[in-house]
Amino acid sequence: MAAGDRKGFQRLRLAKPLLGLLNSDNVLILDVGMGGALIEHHGMLAAGHHVRFLFRWKTADVEFEGEVSRSEVIRGDGPSSISHTEIHFLNPIGNSERSLSDMIGTFIGDVLAAQKRNASGELTDGDDFLSALGGARRSRSRGYVTYRMDGENNWSRSSTRSPQQPENGFTVAQYEDDDDLRVLCRAWEIGDEEARQLIRLVAEMSSRTVRKV
Repeated sequence: MAAGDRKGFQRLRLAKPLLGLLNSDNVLILDVGMGGALIEHHGMLAAGHHVRFLFRWKTADVEFEGEVSRSEVIRGDGPSSISHTEIHFLNPIGNSERSLSDMIGTFIGDVLAAQKRNASGELTDGDDFLSALGGARRSRSRGYVTYRMDGENNWSRSSTRSPQQPENGFTVAQYEDDDDLRVLCRAWEIGDEEARQLIRLVAEMSSRTVRKV
């Protein structure tokens, strides 16, 4: 259910592909994250090619200016070939970044809630948990905090100026509530690699709300 792309962004693997548009052509969206998407389409695109990427979530258009990271033919040849292409998002159009975050949160909220219920029987609504990350302190945040787990399930915490996600843990906005972060740590401990990729995606969503200075 989770995947990574070559630029290091976490993506959500969709159980059912979504229909979208790349420029004016129909595409199927296979994976999507805050930083980009993996699509299936006819033909092939060159790396570095700039595109407009669009799909609908609820009643809103979610649209980004993007750049092709890589494209490979998976079957056929010529104009009728089918390719998988990774798109790196460059600029959101309108409120698209907020709509995308809402969509991803909706998809993965129940997964994280299930992980938490397995751990302690608490947290019954994953969407509420995701929306609680940050809260009223969001507008005042300017830094990040990284949580790393060692081989004995011990956690270390360090402040950082980088939103980069570590290999064995996650980085979130500095304002996040300690109780919410303990939920993520516990979910990480009991989760498999798929669940941990989802946690990194939630963390990336949090880190993107930090004010740049």
